[in-house]
Amino acid sequence: MKEDLRPRTIEEAHEIQRALKKKLKITSPKKAPQLIAAADAAFSDDFVFAAGSLYRYSPLVHMEDAFTREKARFPYIPGLLAFREGHAIISAIGKLTVAPDLVLIDGQGIAHPEGFGIASHIGVILGIPTIGCAKSRLIGEYEEPGPIKGDWTYLYHRGARVGAVVRTRSFVMPLFVSPGHLADIESSVEIVLKCTSGFRIPEPLRAADRLSKKMRRDYAGSPALDK
Repeated sequence: MKEDLRPRTIEEAHEIQRALKKKLKITSPKKAPQLIAAADAAFSDDFVFAAGSLYRYSPLVHMEDAFTREKARFPYIPGLLAFREGHAIISAIGKLTVAPDLVLIDGQGIAHPEGFGIASHIGVILGIPTIGCAKSRLIGEYEEPGPIKGDWTYLYHRGARVGAVVRTRSFVMPLFVSPGHLADIESSVEIVLKCTSGFRIPEPLRAADRLSKKMRRDYAGSPALDK
């Protein structure tokens, strides 16, 4: 994991990204997940705060959370987000006492300029299904989905389907969902919708987002010596 997420240069990061992409598999899941985790990260100063939230799937039941704080060792480079926050996210997931069957990631899967976003990167390294769930589009063209929760359309890039534009709450902005690894577009949409209740963002991701931001706030309020 260390070598796959902590390159010394931008050029080395691109090389790692290309090598890992060769292991990427976009396929329909063999079985429905029983346990789903979600992971998100927040930043303050030079630190990254990552949180993982584990849920029993369908119906959603919260089980546990895990956290990591570490130094950010890679700059923010568009298209290379995995190298900035991926190590902390994987560390947080690894601290869960029960391994998830699938992980939702706040970011892109294959709907990415290189076809290999942070959700794909983490999925390949962990060897488990992942789904990218992003608030905004990074690439592609699409037709606007209908206004009701559950309406969705395909996201296309250079003529290929790379994801879906999903209305997760009626009459609000859609989410951009794309398979990360060991998932396909249709199964990704189904899982994201089943994880979404009265909010735009799937509940496991909402939990991970809240926790990572709370860690950041707690850090900002801690004594300077701890920083």
